[in-house]
Amino acid sequence: MNYEGAVVLESFSDKAFAEATVSLLASEGIEAFIHADDAGGELPNLDFARGVRVLVSAEDKTRANEILNAGASED
Repeated sequence: MNYEGAVVLESFSDKAFAEATVSLLASEGIEAFIHADDAGGELPNLDFARGVRVLVSAEDKTRANEILNAGASED
């Protein structure tokens, strides 16, 4: 998958949360990747200010949201 046709699934203030999300989605067979405007990792403080985005293909967005929100309704 490339950036073309990708949509933002979620935005995080910390790259670790974004990486965990990508890993979870990969375990479910959904390709996702991180987009962060942090000067190639040289300015990680920009992650908090600008956010770290997790992108997926438009076709996978609904399923990816279901996976991320699966535990939200459980008590």
